[in-house]
Amino acid sequence: MEKKKLSTTYKLLRALGFNYSEEEYGDVSLWRVIKQFFRNIHLKHLEKMLDRFYMEPFAPRKLRPYLIRKMGCHVGKNTFFGDYVRMDTSYADMIYIGDYTHITSGCRLLCHQRDLTGYCVGDNAASLGYRTGEIHIGKGVMVGMETLIMPGVTIGDGAIIGAGSIVTKDIPAWTIATGRPARVIKSIPKREIE
Repeated sequence: MEKKKLSTTYKLLRALGFNYSEEEYGDVSLWRVIKQFFRNIHLKHLEKMLDRFYMEPFAPRKLRPYLIRKMGCHVGKNTFFGDYVRMDTSYADMIYIGDYTHITSGCRLLCHQRDLTGYCVGDNAASLGYRTGEIHIGKGVMVGMETLIMPGVTIGDGAIIGAGSIVTKDIPAWTIATGRPARVIKSIPKREIE
C-alpha cells in the first residue's frame, strides 16, 4: 500500500502534540485549520447558549431548536430539546430530526467514531480514521434522558427510546426500545376504533 505525503501543517500539528489521525488529517491545509478553529469557537458559543438558565421557559421548544439548527442540524417543527443535549458539532449537518420529536436531558447524538476495521494488537488507536454516519430521528419520537445515539442510526416515527439507552442499530417505527445496546422490547399497538 502506497503511503501518502503528509502536509507541512499536519507535521506541525503533530510536533505541537496534537495526535490527529494521519488518515483523516494527513493532507490538512493551514487554511482549513484556521477556519476550523474559528468555527469551533462559534459552535462552542452556541452550545453554551443552549443551557442558559434565564431562558428556561423558552429554551426547550424555541431557543434550543433554533440554536441547534444554527449549528447545522436539520430540525423539524415543534421539537423539544431538554437541557445538556449535545450534538456532534463537527458533523451536525448529518443529523435529521423530525417534527414533534422530544429529545430529553443529557442525550448525545454522535455521527462519527473511530473505525476499528483492521485494528490489531500493537496498533495506535489514536492514528485510526473515523467512520461517519447520518442520524435520522423520525416524527414524534421520544428519546429518554442520557441516551447515546451512535452514527448511522435511523429511529422510525413514533418510536420511544428508554432512558440511558445506547442506540447502535436502527429502531423500527412505533416500537419501544431500551438497553445498552438498545433493543426493541415492545411494539406499540394500533388504537381500536369503537
